[in-house]
Amino acid sequence: MRWTAAAFVPLAILAVPVAAHGPAPEAPSADLPPAVRDAAATIDAFHAALKRRDTRAAAELVADDALIFEQGGVERSKAEYAAHHLSADARFSSAVSSVVTRRAGHSSGALAWVASEGRITGSFEGRAIDLVTTESMVLRRSGSDWRIVHIHWSSTAKP
Repeated sequence: MRWTAAAFVPLAILAVPVAAHGPAPEAPSADLPPAVRDAAATIDAFHAALKRRDTRAAAELVADDALIFEQGGVERSKAEYAAHHLSADARFSSAVSSVVTRRAGHSSGALAWVASEGRITGSFEGRAIDLVTTESMVLRRSGSDWRIVHIHWSSTAKP
């Protein structure tokens, strides 16, 4: 079920805690292999850009041919994501606190995947938010840079 503009956004907020609350804990990414840590750093930069509502910087980290699954919906390119949910994701992300509680990943050649679990709390558009979140991202390396080619976000109310 989709909510209004940004309720589906429990997604994009996952990997980076609120700037006012300090840096992300090191533990979730520290156990990842070095190449995966580099890919995870791109994910963290994506979330940080959303948190500060810098949609241009966030979009730069997404590949043109990205495929985004979010709460049952699909966006089949960076352009489609930018036209539909990117700004709502940024509004949501800037309004709530999020933390990664667990992260796993693997890389092979120019591809990496990173799966994160987390929690989002706060309030958005007058609603209390307390969500358990999951996020998986696939990234492709081009030179020394990683770009997000697939995102799958999901969340549920904290039991």
